[in-house]
Amino acid sequence: MYTKQFLQASLLASVASALVSKDGVTGKLPALGWNSWNAFRCDINEEKFLTAGQKLIDLGLAKAGYNYVNIDDCWSIKSGRDNTTQRILPDLTKFPDGIDGTAKKIHDMGLKIGIYSDAGKTTCAGYPGSLYYEDIDAATWAEWGIDYLKYDNCDVPSEYWTGDEYHACHPDYNHPTGPNATCVNDPGLAPAGYDWSKSRTAERYTRMTTALLKQDRNILYSICNWGQAAIETYGANIGHSWRMTDDIFPVWSEVIHIINYNSFKLNYVDFWAHNDADMLEVGNGDLTPEETRSHFALWAAMKSPLLIGTSLDSISSDNLAILKNKYLLAFNQDDVNGAPAMPYKWGINPDWTYNDTHPAEFYSGASKAGTLVLMLNTLETEAEKAAVWSEIPQLSNGKCFQVTNVWTGEDLGCVSESYKAKVARHDTAVLLVSKSSSCDCK
Repeated sequence: MYTKQFLQASLLASVASALVSKDGVTGKLPALGWNSWNAFRCDINEEKFLTAGQKLIDLGLAKAGYNYVNIDDCWSIKSGRDNTTQRILPDLTKFPDGIDGTAKKIHDMGLKIGIYSDAGKTTCAGYPGSLYYEDIDAATWAEWGIDYLKYDNCDVPSEYWTGDEYHACHPDYNHPTGPNATCVNDPGLAPAGYDWSKSRTAERYTRMTTALLKQDRNILYSICNWGQAAIETYGANIGHSWRMTDDIFPVWSEVIHIINYNSFKLNYVDFWAHNDADMLEVGNGDLTPEETRSHFALWAAMKSPLLIGTSLDSISSDNLAILKNKYLLAFNQDDVNGAPAMPYKWGINPDWTYNDTHPAEFYSGASKAGTLVLMLNTLETEAEKAAVWSEIPQLSNGKCFQVTNVWTGEDLGCVSESYKAKVARHDTAVLLVSKSSSCDCK
């Protein structure tokens, strides 16, 4: 079992410094956009990205802030690099005008474009990776007009599992039961106080940081090392976001696992520094409407990047409404308050309990518009939840507040002491609570 001391240490750590882009904008806030992997895997071509870009515009998603159209794995020639230039070669069957041609078309829509590569010899689908070719690849992407890099973690050569590398995965890999669990290829636990920024994993990802910083173009750097090497403790120094777990799948057990794991790492999040809970599964799989709402609400509240991962050709109006929720997007993109919503009470379990089935259920966070309050129901039946103002750090000095239902936009009026709501199975009630001179509650 995770100890209270271990979990408190994780939660109380904080961002010490950050990688600030040259334009002072790229990467400061969580990225919003669309990514091809969850919907299409390797079945990609230029048409799908142009369609996604146009749908972002037509459906009002671009206006809501979703401006990245990101190409994931399988975009290049699988057989290797150009023999003369050593550049990765686009697959011209999929992208007839090259990636630079696709980038121009996306830019002409007023959107941005992302690319994918890997800090290993090959990508996860077996295409050329960028390890040892960082300068060539970064310069190529800058020349092509790339705005975003997702950088994965497959096919790592043996020399990077030797020396002072103490693990091949974070302690929660494959959902083991505690921090002392060992992992595949794990040569042993690191000693107390080990500086993970000196690990071989950090070295692989820092090589690309250095290469990107040499370019005249601002490229958002999204590290995808699956939470290995305690990436959250130094990720802000070398990138703008970093994946915290293995890949997400559109089932509740995976969504709730990521919520639970990430809830103990939120003090690492601020401007220029974002725990990436992985791409959105809104519109995919067998998630119920209630589970979909919880998925999106917690991703937005934790200030994860929000990258849509479904085909926008066929998205339902209900799922579109979730993705466009103005209150949650405003909180995620708040330019005054960089910190996420954090647990203030666990609910089902005692505070500080690590539990994939019943994680922390009560969260709050400050924003320009007020305090965002979330009440998650992890039970298999409907449950009544109460947001008690005296328990919420941002509200503890007051007794009467204006309350808005974030899902419906309904003004719930002036509420004294607490607000109670019946929350459906796996759903999340979300409130915006603010001070108002008109509220008296006498």
